[in-house]
Amino acid sequence: MSERLKKLVEEQNKLWTRMQDIQRAAEEDSRDWTVEERTNWDAANERLDVVSGDIDRLERSAKLEAADYFRDNPGGAAGTEVEIPEKVEEQRAAKYERAFGTYLRHGMERLDHEERQLLLNNQQEVRAQGVATTSVGGFLVPPGYRTVLSETLKAYGGLINYANVITTSTGNPLQWPTNDDTGNVGSILAENTAITELAVAFGSRTLGAYMYTSRLVLVSLQLLQDSAFDLDTWLPKKLGQRLGRAVAAHLIAGTGSGQPTGISTNVVTGKTGATGQTLTVIYDDLVDLEHSLDPAYRGPNCRYLMNDATLKVIRKLKDNQGRPLWVPVPAPGFAAQINGWPYVIDQGMPVPAANAKSILFGDFNLGFIVRQVLDVQMVRLTERFADQLQVGFFGFQRLDAAPDDPAAVKAYVNSAT
Repeated sequence: MSERLKKLVEEQNKLWTRMQDIQRAAEEDSRDWTVEERTNWDAANERLDVVSGDIDRLERSAKLEAADYFRDNPGGAAGTEVEIPEKVEEQRAAKYERAFGTYLRHGMERLDHEERQLLLNNQQEVRAQGVATTSVGGFLVPPGYRTVLSETLKAYGGLINYANVITTSTGNPLQWPTNDDTGNVGSILAENTAITELAVAFGSRTLGAYMYTSRLVLVSLQLLQDSAFDLDTWLPKKLGQRLGRAVAAHLIAGTGSGQPTGISTNVVTGKTGATGQTLTVIYDDLVDLEHSLDPAYRGPNCRYLMNDATLKVIRKLKDNQGRPLWVPVPAPGFAAQINGWPYVIDQGMPVPAANAKSILFGDFNLGFIVRQVLDVQMVRLTERFADQLQVGFFGFQRLDAAPDDPAAVKAYVNSAT
C-alpha cells in the first residue's frame, strides 16, 4: 500500500469514528442532535465522500499499473508472444508511447523508420460492410494513453469492473456454452442394477462484436503545434468519455437488438417493493433481495449494483437495531458496504421510480459476460479536414455483452404505485 493510500485510509477511519461518536452521544442521552453536532457530522460526511473517492481512484490506478498492457513483439512470428526481460519491455513500451505522441501531433510523416514500424505492428484494420480497408487503420492506444481511456470508461460504468470480461484477437462470432444441471440429481444404486443415463443439456449463446465509435473530434493545427496544449491527456479523455457513455448505457439496459444485451433487460425479480415504495426501499426488502439469491451464489464475489441516487436513499436506512445499513469503513482498507455486502455505483442503472429495477444483487462475474476485441484504438484523419486547418481523430472499440448465468443476479423492483 502506497504512503498516500495509507494516509487516506487512516483519515477515512478517523472520519467514520467521529461520525459514530456524534451519533452515539445523542442516542445515549436520548435527545436530538444539536446544531453543532449536525454541522460537524455533515462536514465529516462530506469529507468522507471525497476521501473514499480518492481511495477508489488510487486502488484502480494501482490495478492498471500492475496489468500487462503491452504485447508488442515486432521481431516474433505472427500471433506469438515472446517473454523478454522486464527492462527491455519497459523501454519498448516507452518508445511506442513516444511514437504515438508524435503521430498524434504530426502524423506518420514525422516518424522515423523504427517508430513507423512500431505503429504498423499495432495496427488494426477498420472494416466497413465486411470488407477490409487496408488504406486506413487504427493503432492500438499505448499504455499511458489507454490508462486515461480505461479510467474514463469505468467512471461511467461500474459494472464492467466486476463482470466477466474476455478479450479476443478477432471479431468472429463467439459461441459461449451454457449449462443448467441443477435439476439433475443422483440416486441410490441397488445391487446388480445398471446405472441409468441422465443427460446433461448444453446450450449456447453467441457473442458478436458491435463497433463503438467516439465519433469525430476535430483539433486545429494551431493547438497541435502548441506544446503547452496537453493533447496527451485531453484527447484520450475526450474519446474515452464518448465511448464510455455509449458502452455503459448498453451494459445496463441494452436491448440485444443491434446492441449488447444489458444485465437488467431480462433479469429475474428477487423482490418487489410494497405499495407506496415507488421511490424508496426498506431494510426488510434488501434482506429479502439478498435471500432471493440461491446460497450457492452468495459468496465473496456478491455485491449490490445501483445508481448513486439509490445509494442516497439507502444511506438513510437503519437496521432493526438502529444501526446504519451503509458502512463506509467496515475495516481499514476495505470498501464501503451495505448490510455487510460491497456495492458498485453505475450511473446507467435507473433511479428509483415506479416499476424501476433500481437495485441488482448477485455475483456479476458469473451473471454477466463482456466480450471485447483487442482494445481501444484510434484513427487520425489529416487530408479530409486540411482545408479547414484541422485534424480529425476518433476512437473505436468492438464489444458485445450478454447475461450469462441468470440465477446469479436478482433485482429489486420499485412498486408500481
